[in-house]
Amino acid sequence: MKKLVLLIFLSQSLFAQITPYEKSKEQETATYDEIIQFYRELDKKYDQASLIEVGTTDIGKPLHLFVLSANKVFKPQSDKVTLLVNNGIHPGEPEGIDASMMWARELLEKKALPANVVLCIVPVYNVDGCLNRGVSRINQNGPNSYGFRANSRNYDLNRDFIKTDSKNSESWQRMFQAWKPHIIIDNHTSNGADYQHAVTYFPTQKDKFNSEVSAFFTKTFKPQLDQQLTQSGFEPVPYVNAFGATPETGYQGFNDGSRYSSGYASLFNCETFVVELHMLKEYPKRVKGTYAFMEITLGLAAQNAATLIANKKKADETIANQTTFPLSWKLDKTVADSITFKGFAAKYKPSEVSGLTRLYYERNEPFTKRIPFFDKFVPDVKVEKPKAYVLPQSWARVAELLKINGVQLQPLAADTEMEVDVYYIEDYKSPAKPYEGHYNHTGVLVRSEKQKIQFYKGDFLINTNQKTNRYLVAALEPQGPDSFFSWNFFDSILAQKEHFSAYVFEDVAAEMLRKDATLKEKLEERKKSDEAFAKSGAAQLEFIYRNSPYSEKSYLRYPVYRLTK
Repeated sequence: MKKLVLLIFLSQSLFAQITPYEKSKEQETATYDEIIQFYRELDKKYDQASLIEVGTTDIGKPLHLFVLSANKVFKPQSDKVTLLVNNGIHPGEPEGIDASMMWARELLEKKALPANVVLCIVPVYNVDGCLNRGVSRINQNGPNSYGFRANSRNYDLNRDFIKTDSKNSESWQRMFQAWKPHIIIDNHTSNGADYQHAVTYFPTQKDKFNSEVSAFFTKTFKPQLDQQLTQSGFEPVPYVNAFGATPETGYQGFNDGSRYSSGYASLFNCETFVVELHMLKEYPKRVKGTYAFMEITLGLAAQNAATLIANKKKADETIANQTTFPLSWKLDKTVADSITFKGFAAKYKPSEVSGLTRLYYERNEPFTKRIPFFDKFVPDVKVEKPKAYVLPQSWARVAELLKINGVQLQPLAADTEMEVDVYYIEDYKSPAKPYEGHYNHTGVLVRSEKQKIQFYKGDFLINTNQKTNRYLVAALEPQGPDSFFSWNFFDSILAQKEHFSAYVFEDVAAEMLRKDATLKEKLEERKKSDEAFAKSGAAQLEFIYRNSPYSEKSYLRYPVYRLTK
């Protein structure tokens, strides 16, 4: 009897290290509880692994990080490459979740951890969405059920890397800043066209990245990655960013703004590979493709560890001294590369639903051809960094996010009046419907003027000689597409708090014009150049008010100030 009990115990212990994906004959993805239990058991069994909590999430569950370290040191190590694998940012795209569980087990069982790389795995980032299990991805070929794209507050966490509405994002950023990874693999499933390739991906957009880091990844690391993926049976192509068109005519690279994982990480000179397995391939093939991508990347990271460490260190130092920063980017359509693309013929036929013409892909007509690929981006808006920014302490959430992301803020020791460059918001556009909980502003135009502003003890001076300058400038300059202004952090300045009653101000305005010849001349010039203005008494009163001492200076004044001297 004792032998039978021992045998059952041993078999259960062994079986506990088999993933739910494997138990289901590759048809199911692990649930949240199964994922965490699996990593806990690996932690208990192997002294080269540790499962740690790095924060909380909106649903109240902890955010975990599974660390694999050959030397059994489970904290950041500056002399080693840190490779971070992020899984389940969209839990309905679970290949990385299942592949990482098997991969971590194999690395530990075979003691195949490279000595010069610390491997960090986020088992599942969007814990909330992972718990919300269903079949919401109608375009996807398996698994049988999976998590939901958004978190418990209905945020898409891959749009939350600057605005940081979720606890998930805040915890992730704290983890990122503590570990300072050199490379991130962010695992996803694609959507869109049909084609032969199982593995697609995009790296951090090369033109937006530090030139030295970008050159190494573009010319050395990525070609080796592509070659080894092809040899393993997963010939990759760039992420098929061809929505609304068929890819064989050519498509463009992904302009990854800092709201996304890759755009955010690039602000800190970290290369990100956003891996997109093709949704229509069978789930086991997608899991195997993800596994291969991670395995090959780890090998290349170990092979190039010294270069990766040196390049990031140099890039961080360069950022501190950089003076001009692009805020937005646009595609240069005059420059095209070409790639080998293996697709299916795109055809059209009458829809059985509407009777109208619909697109379909004919899998019986595969093709291989060279197609254009547009991946040259150039700066659209640039800004010269100031000597320092000044941030009033009243904008506490802004200060908190800057601190989370490693920006050094120096509180003023006493009340101080300073002459600063002030932005006024001249124009902006906002959508009719919210996007990710915000009416984010675009097309922002500013004008600048010098003013003496009274600051107070505890307000923040932020010097721009920091390694975090790219993040700092992207977040604080209002014209940036993912700036705090764009994400509505400062919307209270867009509403005027005081105004005039016209019948009272008419007499005041007339008296002002009698006493101020310059103002009267400016009014007459505007009337001559603007016919609509000349016909509007209300517009002329408003003009006088705006040029009077009664007009509130804080209206449309951006409350982050620039010290240029």
